[in-house]
Amino acid sequence: MMDARKAREKAFHEQHYAEDVRWKAVDKYYSIIEGRARYWEDFLRARCAGKRVLEYGCGEGNYTPRLAEFGGAVTGIDLSETAMQHAQAAARAAGLQVEFRAMDAEALEFPDQTFDVICGNAILHHLDLDQSFAEVARTLKPDGVAIFMEPLGHNPLINLRRRMTPQLRTPDEHPLKMSDFTLARRYFDSVEIRAFHLLSLTAVPFRRSAGFPRLVAILDRIDATLFRRLPFTMRYAWYAVAVMSGPRPAAATAPAKSGVGD
Repeated sequence: MMDARKAREKAFHEQHYAEDVRWKAVDKYYSIIEGRARYWEDFLRARCAGKRVLEYGCGEGNYTPRLAEFGGAVTGIDLSETAMQHAQAAARAAGLQVEFRAMDAEALEFPDQTFDVICGNAILHHLDLDQSFAEVARTLKPDGVAIFMEPLGHNPLINLRRRMTPQLRTPDEHPLKMSDFTLARRYFDSVEIRAFHLLSLTAVPFRRSAGFPRLVAILDRIDATLFRRLPFTMRYAWYAVAVMSGPRPAAATAPAKSGVGD
């Protein structure tokens, strides 16, 4: 039987996918993500060809076709049956060979060491991290790699904005803290973090101006320099990309039942 947390998450997203909700209250902030998206896509393009790829929490599979275009044998999973139906229909219409399966990300129905690449976008912060890290490590091949894009939870102004838009998220969401990446290191030999979007958030009010792309590019470069020279500032970014490799044996990674970091 599905526990209450997962039932809430599933109901929220089933409604979202069924009604085709447009999150206009936050869409404007996604005008600055080109640099992060390019990093993510370049990473996957270089690693998917001829590999078994899992998109972990793929939603309606809007990005999954790109993974197939990169040459991967792609499987997408999500808790929402509605999302999987939409994703499968879209892939079929596009003539793509992609497997979609409704599945609990915290209890994957795949054998150990199935995938070369596992990726996910804004999925971990919906999950019990001990269970999800354990499942990603279990199903990743020893020489495989996992990459996740996740919102961070340290910036007080961003958190205030989140509190002002409770209708856009479930009560169980927990943007990641730096301690959550420390937790990930129990399951992987290497966890590399790259932060995105701190000063570049100030460009959002100028998103309709002709110079907006150049402004974002400049602020992205300043952010990168800031994060490199003063690593503690990374925690105040909006998003982080985590690259995890060297999955550890199950015996060494028994879940500690913590889930949400400080």
